[in-house]
Amino acid sequence: MGTLMAKTLHAIFQAIANVQNEQELKLALMDTIGEHFAVQHWGINLLDYQLNTKIKIPEIPAVCLEANPIGRYVMERHAPTHEQLILSPEDWKNYCTRHEHVMTGPIVCDGQLVGTLNFARDPGNLPFDSNDLADLSAVCLHLSAKIATLRVQSKTFLSVDNCPLTARELEIATLVAQGFTNGEIAAKLWITQNSVKQALKRMFRKLEVSTRAEMVAKIDPQLLK
Repeated sequence: MGTLMAKTLHAIFQAIANVQNEQELKLALMDTIGEHFAVQHWGINLLDYQLNTKIKIPEIPAVCLEANPIGRYVMERHAPTHEQLILSPEDWKNYCTRHEHVMTGPIVCDGQLVGTLNFARDPGNLPFDSNDLADLSAVCLHLSAKIATLRVQSKTFLSVDNCPLTARELEIATLVAQGFTNGEIAAKLWITQNSVKQALKRMFRKLEVSTRAEMVAKIDPQLLK
């Protein structure tokens, strides 16, 4: 049984690794995750960082995870939990009559909670246990890492065609990437130091960044030559 569960878990990890965007996550996990955790309902609740709206997934037991101790625990600690670790069965029924057992884990990116992975079992099913919690922790780590990678990739300008910087601004960005100061960049390009400073402000606005490091990370290395 343990070997079978381990194989299923690795299948989940592989499915996460293969997705190309956040919207594919639900579909990619459809065949494995529900079976592995023996749940009747599950869902990924992600905050769309570009539109600042939630990606709605009908099956998600969100009704059980909003404004209750389970959701607050995950939000405050960035750690997975299930209802029996926090509440008595009687107290849990006061919060949710729809699902007898729920478990949720955090999806974290850049130190921020960006979503949750949620599971629910209907009345008459066994409660979640420590093994379920350990497996959820492992899956959430893979989800967090994958989403961080996807979001970095989506912020990178892949070619000169979709990079908003001018040729002169790319020259400045290249010198920034090489570690030159504003004064050194000004001397190399035969412009004033204030011109460099103003150019960097414009570049930050165009790229929606606030630091030199963020700016360099957002530009495809092929353009910084």
